[in-house]
Amino acid sequence: MSIQHMVIFNLHAGKDTDEAQNFLSSSAEELAGIPGVEQFQVLRQVSVKNDYDYGFSMVFADQAVYDAYNSHPVHTRYVAERWLKEVSRFQEIDFTVMA
Repeated sequence: MSIQHMVIFNLHAGKDTDEAQNFLSSSAEELAGIPGVEQFQVLRQVSVKNDYDYGFSMVFADQAVYDAYNSHPVHTRYVAERWLKEVSRFQEIDFTVMA
């Protein structure tokens, strides 16, 4: 059963800055290249009902592939060197399709 992994977040650099654009584009390059990542998307929040600025969405074939992504050296390095330093707040959401 596939897993849709989403994370919504704000950046210390703010919204719609050159630094934010650099973070989004370089993150897409790094994360989308990890084996098992499908349908990687960079998202920009447009709703006034939510105060997060950006999101990443990706799909994994199953839990084993998702677990492999989480422990992949590129992902763990990215989290330590980029995510924890540049993201000011976030929320993760993981879904499976019910019907």
